[in-house]
Amino acid sequence: MKPVSVLIAAVLCAFAGTPTASAEGASARSCSPVVNPYPGTRYEGADLSRIRATGVTCRTARRVARRAHHKALGITPPPSGVRHFTWRSWQVTGDLRGDSDRYVARRGAKRVRWRF
Repeated sequence: MKPVSVLIAAVLCAFAGTPTASAEGASARSCSPVVNPYPGTRYEGADLSRIRATGVTCRTARRVARRAHHKALGITPPPSGVRHFTWRSWQVTGDLRGDSDRYVARRGAKRVRWRF
C-alpha cells in the first residue's frame, strides 16, 4: 500500500469507531402531563405526569404513556412490585414501589418515562 492509502485507511477506521449522535445521547424532552386519563373511575383526578421523551415527539410520548399505562392497570401487580410487559413493541417496566408508580417504555433507542 502507498503511504497516502494507509493514511486514508487509518482516518476511515478512526471515524468508523466514532459514536454518532443518537437518541441515547440526546437529552430528554419534558412533555405536558396527561390530565385525568381515567374519569369516572377510582383513579379519577390522578394524572400521568413528569412525561419525558427521548427520540420521540411529545405527542407520541403522551400517547405511549396513556395507552401503555391503560394496559398496565389491567395486569395484576407482581409480588416484586416491578411490572414488565410489551405494548405495541414497546418494552414497558413499571416500578410500583413507593408513593408513586414510575414507568419507562423502550423501543430501540427511543425512551418514554412517566409517573402515575
